[in-house]
Amino acid sequence: MSVRRTLSTALATLAAAGLLTACGSGDAATTEVKPKGQRGSGINIGPDQHRIRGKKVDAIAAKVPEAVRERGTLRLGASADASPPLGFYATDDKTRIGSEIDVATLIADTLGLEPEFEQVSWENLFVGLDSSKFDGVLSNVTVTEERKEKYDFATYRLDNIAFEARKGSGWKVKEPKDVAGRTIAVSSGTNQEKILVDWNEQNVEAGREPVEIKYFQKDTDYYLALQSGRIDAYLGPSPSANYHVASAGQSEIVGTLSGAGDGLQGKIAATTKKGSGLVEAYAAAIDHIVQDGSYAKVLGRWGLSGEAVAKSEINPPGLPGPRN
Repeated sequence: MSVRRTLSTALATLAAAGLLTACGSGDAATTEVKPKGQRGSGINIGPDQHRIRGKKVDAIAAKVPEAVRERGTLRLGASADASPPLGFYATDDKTRIGSEIDVATLIADTLGLEPEFEQVSWENLFVGLDSSKFDGVLSNVTVTEERKEKYDFATYRLDNIAFEARKGSGWKVKEPKDVAGRTIAVSSGTNQEKILVDWNEQNVEAGREPVEIKYFQKDTDYYLALQSGRIDAYLGPSPSANYHVASAGQSEIVGTLSGAGDGLQGKIAATTKKGSGLVEAYAAAIDHIVQDGSYAKVLGRWGLSGEAVAKSEINPPGLPGPRN
């Protein structure tokens, strides 16, 4: 996860690089980001989100434990370290917005509960679950076998990473040989770095040209390097890559693969304390919003349609080790 920066700083940096325009009348509620010169509406990043809302489904709400139903609220933890489009601050720099909040709100609506969000550090998400402070966490948590020992999961999005290249590159990435001889940037210490290093080793063993791997300090440095031609692509989390493509308009996704690497599709899930009695309610609510189309609208407005699931799975096979 990226360390939190204020949205105003991030937008100012991108605008200075000519990557996007922030438009509006000066009213934060109407502020949007979109590619420079694009007509029509962009991505609303103001505090007034006009959020897509759902309605209570009695049969699904009945699956919620009685104590939670009587309380009437769904206490949800979210990572304060998340970044666009998953979770970030609106133009007022105090209202939390993003796809994870939108999906969680739809789930709460379906369960007939009022969502209550609390932003905490990544490690405190799990402390909150362990202490029953949170009824659940929807904050880009990947299912792993180790986590399944303590938590129950109801999946709601695929866990993918993406190669982002300059628009019109004419390049597609599906397997290791497609990156041979290329210069690719990646963040140090991430799962995507491990996958890229593994691919490079396969290329070298096969007698192909090695990958030149580049590292930068900030995400804006990656994008400036991409536009100047110093790198061929940036390999990063699919949500942030898709958001950048949709907001800046100068790049494209040339390849997507599972964040788990070869052989297993990583999955993001609503996470709850094992035995809390909530996982079946979460899964049923997710299935409902998938079927009524509201889920697709939420993912679409944040550029995440490629990570949609057809249905929620409870405790599916997870990654063999811990992962953020």
